Amino acid sequence: MFTHPTLRRGLRRCLAGVAALALAGSLAAGPAQAATSEAPESENVLRIATDGFIDSFNPFTSFYLVPTNTFRYMYENLVANDAEDGSVTEGLATDWSTDDDGKVWTYTIRPDMKWSDGEPLTSEDVAWTYNQMMDKEEMAVANGSLVENFDKVEAPDESTLVITLKEPQANNPGQEIPVVPEHVWSKIDEPGEFKNDEESVGSGPFQLESYEANKSITLKANPNFWRGEPELDEIQYRYYTNSDAQVQAIRSGEVDFISGLSPDQFTALEGADNVELNDGDGRRFNGISINPGIADADDNEFGTGHEALKDKRVRQAIRAGIDIETLRNQVMQDYAQPATSFIPSVYPTWALKDDDPVISGFDVDRAKKLLDEAGWEEGSDGIRTKDGQKLELRFLTDADEPIEQNTAKFLGPWMEDIGIDLKAESTDVDTVSERTTKGDYDMYFSAWSINPDPDYQLSINTCGQRPDADGNGGTSQDGWCSEEFDKLYRAQHVELDEAERAELVQEALAVHYEEAPSVTLWYPSQLEAIRSDRFTNFTKQPTDGGVIANQVGYWGYASAEPVGADEASSGGGLGVGGWIGIGAAAIVVLGGGGWLLSRRKSSDDRE
Repeated sequence: MFTHPTLRRGLRRCLAGVAALALAGSLAAGPAQAATSEAPESENVLRIATDGFIDSFNPFTSFYLVPTNTFRYMYENLVANDAEDGSVTEGLATDWSTDDDGKVWTYTIRPDMKWSDGEPLTSEDVAWTYNQMMDKEEMAVANGSLVENFDKVEAPDESTLVITLKEPQANNPGQEIPVVPEHVWSKIDEPGEFKNDEESVGSGPFQLESYEANKSITLKANPNFWRGEPELDEIQYRYYTNSDAQVQAIRSGEVDFISGLSPDQFTALEGADNVELNDGDGRRFNGISINPGIADADDNEFGTGHEALKDKRVRQAIRAGIDIETLRNQVMQDYAQPATSFIPSVYPTWALKDDDPVISGFDVDRAKKLLDEAGWEEGSDGIRTKDGQKLELRFLTDADEPIEQNTAKFLGPWMEDIGIDLKAESTDVDTVSERTTKGDYDMYFSAWSINPDPDYQLSINTCGQRPDADGNGGTSQDGWCSEEFDKLYRAQHVELDEAERAELVQEALAVHYEEAPSVTLWYPSQLEAIRSDRFTNFTKQPTDGGVIANQVGYWGYASAEPVGADEASSGGGLGVGGWIGIGAAAIVVLGGGGWLLSRRKSSDDRE
């Protein structure tokens, strides 16, 4: 075993090089077969490669990345997030105001809107959606924390919605909740179990037409979308067995768009014919979630997590034993930003500062000292023991994700250096999801997408958001509970002064960092590839150096059009400038006096 840091780093570089060569060989070997390879029925069909996990297309229950991104195209929110910088802009509502106390929010609903089936869309649909989440636990699984502060929601007439809060809150309460049609969902007997996987009715630019598990997802343009019918007729998500197969598919023209490329795959596509690359500033974090002793919201423990991980000193030792900077350079090849917390640096107002006193770096001696203090003594083989039990931990990864596999290769030797025997357990994404839901893990590679306002991601780290072993209840990032964190969450939730709120948010992030229920590794660049001979006019978010897929909104694909499309055609909707320009800023009136709500830069299958 290498013990000298310089020699260890040499070994790491060799491992990374081997991985890169292996990938290059697989890319040169010819295209792998996709789950479906039919040509599109029309040149106006955008084909997107995916291997993402789908539990359902129910916006009340799913928090996984592919369904959540699909919801943003299927359902308009009360207010949206602008493409330019993520600031709050018009959605179903054209404007809004609050009373003197900041507790009553009144929204004006856009007139003459229709659902995709032609039925009128009014404030009553919004009120019904919100009240379902407030009244029924099964309808609050994905986004229940967003309505916890709601006292009542009323629709006094078809064009007015009034949300009365229990306490004032900093973030606009109309964000991030997909609004569904009452005339459809009120007729569903068990809406919490509804899969919603064909012929959806919504208000967004595209509607789900069909879904075939592990094969395809088909979305069709909504002619009733209030911004105008999209230029695209259809979007098809096509499943591929692994990410390398996706790379071959875009080379050969079987698909038109890929997101989530690894650095090796991105580099391998440089110079490919008719392929345009985008290195975008993403809103995701990658990290390692550590089982802190999983329990549900009532503190009933479940799962198979190692007892040692209930001690924060052991979790802190794991972080101190990981050379994150070397890992970022070798595994991500610098296509990632250094990280501090689960709020990415793309939102500088909220992200934990890198000079915060709580931040600590790679330090093997400190890691060993922490384990000593926790009572884990080094054995003759170098692995620590306590009360006759060895410190053996399991690291759960997705077998089809090169980044996860390469990370595991580095972590094993590093953990051995500090006396932890880390067993890599590589499996398929469905098994990862099932096991992490049940708490059947010690550590696993985790990733979330973060929205411009930090409130939601903070909320799912609170004690009350922990689900049970069957996944019932809330949505938790790490299955962690801290009364101190909860107190800070509640304080920032109602703090209307942005500067003071930012301090509270960063204090909460510091608590999470110090408790170490997870180790944030980096903020990855979102690496994307486009068939430039097929489609153009994609909108990025943020528009300067941003991403096309996985946005907080529907801008990316809704503006796309075939190469050579007639710009004067009346068959499509607004161009990029028009889409971004509508309601780019909204006036919020407080107590009769006007002021401009400041633009804030504020959930791997998890959104």
